[in-house]
Amino acid sequence: MKSVPLKAFQRSQVRRGEVKKLRATGRVPATIYGRLAQPQNLEVNSKEIADLLNHSASENLLVDLTVENDPRSKRLALVQEVQHHPLDSKVLHVDFHEVAENEKVIVQVPVETTGEAAGVKNAGGVLEHVLFKLKVRCLPKDLPDQITIDVTALEINKAIHVGEITPPAGVEILGDKHIAVVSVAAPRTEEVAVVADAAAPAAGDVEMTKEKKDEDGAAPAKGAAPAKGDAKAAAAGDKKAEAKPEAKAEKKK
Repeated sequence: MKSVPLKAFQRSQVRRGEVKKLRATGRVPATIYGRLAQPQNLEVNSKEIADLLNHSASENLLVDLTVENDPRSKRLALVQEVQHHPLDSKVLHVDFHEVAENEKVIVQVPVETTGEAAGVKNAGGVLEHVLFKLKVRCLPKDLPDQITIDVTALEINKAIHVGEITPPAGVEILGDKHIAVVSVAAPRTEEVAVVADAAAPAAGDVEMTKEKKDEDGAAPAKGAAPAKGDAKAAAAGDKKAEAKPEAKAEKKK
């Protein structure tokens, strides 16, 4: 990675009110730290740092700091962290990590993919990005902006693991070699179809339905018990039939 020049100034304002006034003048508070020296408060031009960040190819940015009126005026540093305003995204604070040219650093590098996976193109699979960053170790000059993976040959239900990635020259990829970085999953529509088929009744199965009560006066099936109202009516008819012969017999006498 090629370093870019950036001018910085020593800073004495550390309180909230003082830092707020500093930002109003077009400066951004910053801090530089590292193994080579004690942490130091700095300030940089807000437009310059914003332009560098906006034109950077990745989150990693290597800068050649020139600190005005400082015994160690030249510093090689990585942009470690940037704080932005939540509404307008203006830069509020920058942390620099000082590094040495001949000393390896460990940095998180973003992962990008190129090509269209065969499992996506031919089988309708879904490309899944499992890891978005990889931890690498290298000299500052060898630090890549990003690591690109070609997924063209990736079939469905297959994955590319950390150990299968070829890093750029001078770069070592750290971490578990068996962890998947990208993979192609089976189409989700097939899963939905399987669930729908499982819910449908199989051929030959009897679907149980509740029989509706007969409303047209049809006689109940043989052996079925009469309804409560029908039983009362039948009993009343029987009594009436039994009473009539007795009445006739009395009249005859």
